[in-house]
Amino acid sequence: MKRRTAPRILLTVAIATMVLSLIGFIATMALNAFVLDKYNAYGEVPIPGTASLHLPAGEATISFHTQVIGTTSGGGLPVPNLRMNIEPPAGVAEPVVVENWGTTTTVNSDARVRVWTAQIPQEGDYTIRTAGDVGGYISPRLAFGHSSSQGTLPWIFAGIFAAAMLGLFVALIWLSRVKRRPVPDTVSFDTSNVSRVFVNPSPPTHSPGSAAPYSPTDDGVRIEQLKTLAALRESGALTDDEFQKEKRRLLDGR
Repeated sequence: MKRRTAPRILLTVAIATMVLSLIGFIATMALNAFVLDKYNAYGEVPIPGTASLHLPAGEATISFHTQVIGTTSGGGLPVPNLRMNIEPPAGVAEPVVVENWGTTTTVNSDARVRVWTAQIPQEGDYTIRTAGDVGGYISPRLAFGHSSSQGTLPWIFAGIFAAAMLGLFVALIWLSRVKRRPVPDTVSFDTSNVSRVFVNPSPPTHSPGSAAPYSPTDDGVRIEQLKTLAALRESGALTDDEFQKEKRRLLDGR
């Protein structure tokens, strides 16, 4: 029974960890998408249109933002052909813009998807000019903001979930091997009869005409009784305490 305790504990811990990590993954994904991801923190520019935005140095996300009727399709928000130009302040290098597609986020009829990221070399006011084939969209615009600062948390929870799955697999294999091992039968022993068995041994019987029976001395009987006690202890019928108690009783001649 004790051998099954450790794999059962591991199994319980693995299942609990999987549940908690899955909850953590879903919660952090939702927080990143709807709370911590400030996709329009620095402002928006209509498409087509021109606007001046104050951008801090560092990475800025650029998202296509529009209104939708109903829900977006399974493939996410379709992005039209877009064009954009970022004009830096005088004496500042142009930002480096690269494509960086994200997943679609929809809240009620409001939908957005990240399309670019820009490395802003220096804080300042930048002139943004936009254009694109947006005739079928409602209030299309480009939103400038930043991603969540906790973007790695979901992947940390995903790693914990994977480790918990491995622990679950190990626990199941461990538990199955323990169950296949033979468990020795438990031998119960009534120590109340020990004194009657060993102190009053039955006299040996012999048939008429046979040689005179051998009468062992008291020491011989005591030695045999001690051997029997030792054998019972080895088999598990007697505990060490019971063995020592009966041994002292025999040696004291009681």
